[in-house]
Amino acid sequence: MAFLQSYSSGIPQKGGRTVGRQYQSVIMMILLSLVMLGGIGSRLFYLQLVQGDRNRQLAEENRVLLLPRRPPRGTIYDRKGRILAGSRLSHSVSIWPISLPEQRRPQVVRRLAQILDVPPEEIEQRLETAGYESTESVSIARGISPAQTTALAEYAPELPGVRVEAEAVRNYPHGDLAAHVLGYTGELNDEELQARSEEGYRLGDFVGKMGAEAAFEPLLRGEWGGQQVEVDSGGRVIGILGEKPSKSGQDIQLTIDLDVQRAAEAALGNQKGAIVAIDPRDGAVLAMVSRPAFDPNIFSTRITDEQWAQMSSQGDPFLNRTIRAAYPPASTFKIITTTAGIESGAYSPDTVLPTFPYVSAGGIQFWDWNRAGFGPLGFRGAIAMSSDTFFYQVGRRVGEKEIGKWMHRYGFGQKTGIELGFEESAGLVPDEAWKQDYLGEGWYLGDTINMSIGQGYMQVSPLQVAVMFAVPANGGYRVTPHLLLDEAETKDWKTSVGLQPSTLKVLREGLRQVISSGTGQKLNVPDLPPLAGKSGTAEAPPYENHAWFGAYGPLDDPKIVVVAFGEHSGGGGGSVAAPMVLQVLQTYFKDSHEQVKPALSSN
Repeated sequence: MAFLQSYSSGIPQKGGRTVGRQYQSVIMMILLSLVMLGGIGSRLFYLQLVQGDRNRQLAEENRVLLLPRRPPRGTIYDRKGRILAGSRLSHSVSIWPISLPEQRRPQVVRRLAQILDVPPEEIEQRLETAGYESTESVSIARGISPAQTTALAEYAPELPGVRVEAEAVRNYPHGDLAAHVLGYTGELNDEELQARSEEGYRLGDFVGKMGAEAAFEPLLRGEWGGQQVEVDSGGRVIGILGEKPSKSGQDIQLTIDLDVQRAAEAALGNQKGAIVAIDPRDGAVLAMVSRPAFDPNIFSTRITDEQWAQMSSQGDPFLNRTIRAAYPPASTFKIITTTAGIESGAYSPDTVLPTFPYVSAGGIQFWDWNRAGFGPLGFRGAIAMSSDTFFYQVGRRVGEKEIGKWMHRYGFGQKTGIELGFEESAGLVPDEAWKQDYLGEGWYLGDTINMSIGQGYMQVSPLQVAVMFAVPANGGYRVTPHLLLDEAETKDWKTSVGLQPSTLKVLREGLRQVISSGTGQKLNVPDLPPLAGKSGTAEAPPYENHAWFGAYGPLDDPKIVVVAFGEHSGGGGGSVAAPMVLQVLQTYFKDSHEQVKPALSSN
């Protein structure tokens, strides 16, 4: 049976096939091979011919890196060609992400963090933002110390992709002098970088953050350059393939006079407040001081938590009080009330009014500052003695609308036009509509009386007050304060406010009497030419008074206006602020400050 089964298995079955069966597997292998070879060939054809250029470029990028080179920032000079902001040589640290092997990244980050005293998370964040395959270097630290430079050199074998190079960093040779005018530079954060990426900024860029550095950023920044270099697998440069020199930023010259600025800084001292000096003929800013201040040099490198805490403890050191319109101008404002009284036709230039210990309105007694009055006075004498009850009567008669109209003409309630407008506030010219909207009540006669002597709701800045003083000084023009020194015609910087000659004459004579026989006699000194000015003492309950004083000279041809403001300084404007103005004017007049020495002969 076994034999029969064996034999029968070899008998061909119905419908079966045996011819060629032994070649079937061979044929299938050949067909499969042809399909595979065809696919590989097609892929090679696509890679070499269709995408050949792109892949050759990718291969090239694995050995060619672009080393961007930051442009030197333009220098800032004062009006006589002296450096206010320049550059100094330092060293920076950066990483080429593509040259940093992934497996060595944690070790490199830890070592850099240890040497540079930078949180490792910050380094990782920078690499992640740039991309781990980026061929451009990522800035990690600037202005590193010599000890850090030495340490990085010692650990160089452990730091693939890390580059240390010399570069120029921002330097302010006079420390905190003119800090609020110059501002400072700082590194772009992620939000700023995203907003300005279309302007050509990149990760690690330093830009102007405040003051002239920010206002004139487009001029100062320059254009990036760089080198295209060939590197080996360890990220070491083995050849330079091409180079584009960076283009230095443009140098600029400011209207600031370093001597006047230094005198104003010394005069204000540690008193919280501001001093402004301008040329009344065209609005050129000669000095701007705000206290407390800061040293902008600390922002040229990485600022420490200790430095930030120390600055913050001083009380708003970054607030530029010269352009902060947040203070009542007190009796300096009597320039406006005099103008409104005469220009409205309500009073003649020769009007004489009685003065009193106080006047009553709405059941409230509004006292004169001396609590006694001064007897009969005209506008000139009232300005000289700063009689409050005289101007209460003027304000009550002409009304808040007329006073507000002249506030606007003199430049209050609006930005002055200075290039620092992004930091400047417009202030407030209050009226009935404003009071109803913001306080939910109507305008009272007492509001007008307060307004007439520069008290109440109005808010102004020291720079706006300087612009006000420039009007009688220059013959009736509101000037536009400016910091950039150029050759623009003087007429381009001033606009007539529309004063009658008789009004201008009263203002000038009254402001002169302030110095010769009134509340500003501290400036009536033999070593100065004849001056004109006005004091002011603003109540600021529950705190101490603000002190104001503004002056201009020489009387026959005014070339300088100086306004000093002591925030919560206590005392009166004549006793606190007037000596500050005197110190600035003595410095100005001891030498000729008319000459301007161009520092930008190449521009």
